[in-house]
Amino acid sequence: MNNPNIIGLKESDCQEISEKLNILLANYSLFYQNTRGAHWNIKGDDFFTLHPKFEELYNNLVLKIDEIAERILTLGSTPNHNYSDYLQFSTVKESKEVAEGKVCVQNILASFKTVIDLQRDLLDITEKAGDEGTNSQMSDYITEQEKEVWMYNSYLGK
Repeated sequence: MNNPNIIGLKESDCQEISEKLNILLANYSLFYQNTRGAHWNIKGDDFFTLHPKFEELYNNLVLKIDEIAERILTLGSTPNHNYSDYLQFSTVKESKEVAEGKVCVQNILASFKTVIDLQRDLLDITEKAGDEGTNSQMSDYITEQEKEVWMYNSYLGK
């Protein structure tokens, strides 16, 4: 662990938060790759609707992946970068079905649920640690993603 005291947090708190962020990073990485697969392989009547929507989503996810990795570095730890680590720690699993629109959207919604739940867990941990930087980041992500969940659910007619 590098010097987490440069941002005024306890080393043990930084270690715990970084470990949770690495789990979140793993989940985002699988979510991202699954969304890329859906973008590349979507077929059928919804192609012109979903193809650009999936591209918008994976571009957003890759930004978050970078921001999470940079936050881990800010906390004095090292972000995982190997897919073998991601596969080991991610609750989001690799998608096999990436051509049928409704299935892809259901997979996206399940991935959103996973990352939102992890981010809510991080809110509790970071609040206790006084880590406003990570707390704010997670809060912003949740606010944005709750709207996305609503929109994808609306697409499914829910």
